Amino acid sequence: MFGRRIRLFSIFGFEINIDASWIIIAVLITWSLAAGVFPLFFKGLSQSVYWIMGAVGAIGLFASIVFHELCHSLVARRFGLPMRGITLFIFGGVAEMEDEPPSAKAEFFIAIAGPLSSIFLGFFFWGILLLGNYLNFPGPILIIFSYLRIINLVLAAFNMLPAYPLDGGRVFRSIIWALKKDITQATKLASAVGSGFGLALAAAGIFSVFTGGIAAGIWWILIGLFIRGASRMSYENVLMRGALQNEPVKRFLETHPVTVPSLTTIDHLIEDYAYKYNFNLYPVTGNCKLRFINIEDVKKVPRGEWPSHVVDEYAKPCGKDNSINESDNAMAALTVMNRTGNTRIMVVTAAGELAGTVDQKELLRFLSLKTNFPK
Repeated sequence: MFGRRIRLFSIFGFEINIDASWIIIAVLITWSLAAGVFPLFFKGLSQSVYWIMGAVGAIGLFASIVFHELCHSLVARRFGLPMRGITLFIFGGVAEMEDEPPSAKAEFFIAIAGPLSSIFLGFFFWGILLLGNYLNFPGPILIIFSYLRIINLVLAAFNMLPAYPLDGGRVFRSIIWALKKDITQATKLASAVGSGFGLALAAAGIFSVFTGGIAAGIWWILIGLFIRGASRMSYENVLMRGALQNEPVKRFLETHPVTVPSLTTIDHLIEDYAYKYNFNLYPVTGNCKLRFINIEDVKKVPRGEWPSHVVDEYAKPCGKDNSINESDNAMAALTVMNRTGNTRIMVVTAAGELAGTVDQKELLRFLSLKTNFPK
């Protein structure tokens, strides 16, 4: 879903990241506020002041979205869901859950937390605005607080639309889930509604383009297509989890995996392993502790120095980004692969020994077969 991410900071144990696409929207928001919105409501200021106001307004929107997603994350943690962090991207923000909510109740409270937080912020900024009017705050400051009041209430209203995977669509899914007792059927229905809403929004955008509202129309089209694609992807993810969650990882285990001796030189690693087997991760032998070598870690070595460096210098110990326990299910393996970009991970025993490896291609091949058979 995301391209290159930039880590900003951590709060309450959650990493806050921005996707590179967020920089585009941040610049556009700052420009639109400085050149269009604020001069319309408060005339006579210099361009530099309008640009400062625009930057402050964009930062306020950034903080509001982080607060919105943070509330999702805190409630999700309360229900025991592991969270990867919060990432802001061109269409807003997302709290990245590693699993589906455990129940319809959890889904409801996690989803509703976001819009409620935006409503809270809307009234919070409204209160500051009233206080500012009473204390005669400068006009530019009042305009910024007025913008933040309105934008948070608009965010709450938009997110409550019953278009999955928007928050309102998740609330809708939680209700259907509670009634049908089936997350797959609930997601299918919510996804269909979300997909239809996205298509309608894109159609409205096309109409707007042809009637003169080109800029707004393009945004409606992009947001509509994003919602449509995200709703369909969310349903596919639920199907994928249903297919793999009950499959033990041992079923896909390669018990005699390709391993690399610790004293192998980097040139032999590339020529005899990377080019031959096309894996990006290999268990390393020749040491009492289980370790691995990732091809990405040796790319920084100048080619001319490959013969003088060995794998042992770059081998790393096992961790949550490259290995799982043999008691885990296949979905856990695929989740790690999707999170890290590794196409192969190690499976370790309770004693910390190598049980084998799992290849992404095998999981996807099984997934394709299972989801294409009639129920």
